[in-house]
Amino acid sequence: MEIDIRPHAREQMSKYNIEEEMIIKCLENPDFIKDSHSNRAIYHKKLNGYVLRIIVEESKEIKRVITTYKARSKRYEI
Repeated sequence: MEIDIRPHAREQMSKYNIEEEMIIKCLENPDFIKDSHSNRAIYHKKLNGYVLRIIVEESKEIKRVITTYKARSKRYEI
């Protein structure tokens, strides 16, 4: 499946020091996936006291990364 990282997501990756490899690993093997609205899903991956959250629009052919950020893991119990 193709992964398309949108410009806003790339800005957030730079801001939060998130590497593309981290995004790919999370999308391939998330710790938790939460359904969202409008064909979107939120992928979660635990990272040393933080959780990587990736908001994705999904279709059969592509996962389009809309945005991503790191949050304190206490806020999201996964």
